[in-house]
Amino acid sequence: MDATSTTAARPAKAPHAHSGVWAADELRRRIAEGELLPGDKLSEQALAESLGLSRNTLRESFTLLNSELIITRIPNRGVFVASPDADDVREIYAVRRTIEPACLAWGPELDLEALERIIAQERAGLAAGDVARMASANQDFHKQLVRSSHSALLQELMGRVLARMRLVFHAMSDAPDFHSHYVERNATLLALLRDGKRMEAAETLRSYLDTAEAELLSHIHQRSS
Repeated sequence: MDATSTTAARPAKAPHAHSGVWAADELRRRIAEGELLPGDKLSEQALAESLGLSRNTLRESFTLLNSELIITRIPNRGVFVASPDADDVREIYAVRRTIEPACLAWGPELDLEALERIIAQERAGLAAGDVARMASANQDFHKQLVRSSHSALLQELMGRVLARMRLVFHAMSDAPDFHSHYVERNATLLALLRDGKRMEAAETLRSYLDTAEAELLSHIHQRSS
């Protein structure tokens, strides 16, 4: 799929300073929110026009995203949104197991009410059979956990991880029940936090992430065999 129409529909304009970094953030957001999908071709001309950038500045953003393995440059063909493989899944979950449980255990600004609202969105998506809504709410839940760290650097890293995670989720499009059994796992985490059991919540999350990784790897293996 060519991403021209998707990107042109949202004419966000770049600030003057650090425009290449801003464009990378904007494209990362579009990927994390599912507006750009694995395999989408990124049209330089359409993106430059919609973002209000020169093509040289846009290429700077492509270099950043390529280094993060979020996009792929294919010689003589162009730039595409990446399609993660099993190694990408292992790398993503290695990062998540390091960051997220630590935020549960020690994050100084844990917002339980925000987590409660997100779980309500997850449950509404589950009740409606809306996989996209469940996936987005789940992303928001984990983003909120890292926000508790009050660290801009960790939140930036998590943004990169979630953009790659969104691409992985598309590999599960033929397994619509994948997200459903994580809704109540998130609710369990919140219940532990409300009881003040932060270390237990952290250990529970590590186990949860192990389970999710194994399920994703199994599915990718089955699809490739």
